[in-house]
Amino acid sequence: MPATKEKTYNDAEIAQRLKELPGWYFEDGWIRRVYKTDGWPTTTMLVNAVAYLAEAAYHHPDLSVTWGRLTVKLQNHAAGGITDKDFELARRIEDVVLWRPTGGALEGTPNKWVRPGEPK
Repeated sequence: MPATKEKTYNDAEIAQRLKELPGWYFEDGWIRRVYKTDGWPTTTMLVNAVAYLAEAAYHHPDLSVTWGRLTVKLQNHAAGGITDKDFELARRIEDVVLWRPTGGALEGTPNKWVRPGEPK
């Protein structure tokens, strides 16, 4: 039996789904997100966190890495567009990399750490 092709979303559907992911945007066939950091050590930790999530999900983004910035690009090459895999991995990345303690015993870092960047 041939594998069923995953549903891909059109531009309007992508725009609607991205409303659930503030800071993510659609450009040139990819959903994208820019994260800013306080420098190279934090950037490399961020890259490793995203890589860990991607490998666990078995869905791998393209990454653009500079000293204080990481750009994540997601697209399902096999399906030829944006699928649920892209949105689900984007949500997981967002939840993990922007997580901060909100009370309890954990204080959270006093550093700028990882923060949302401008969409472009």
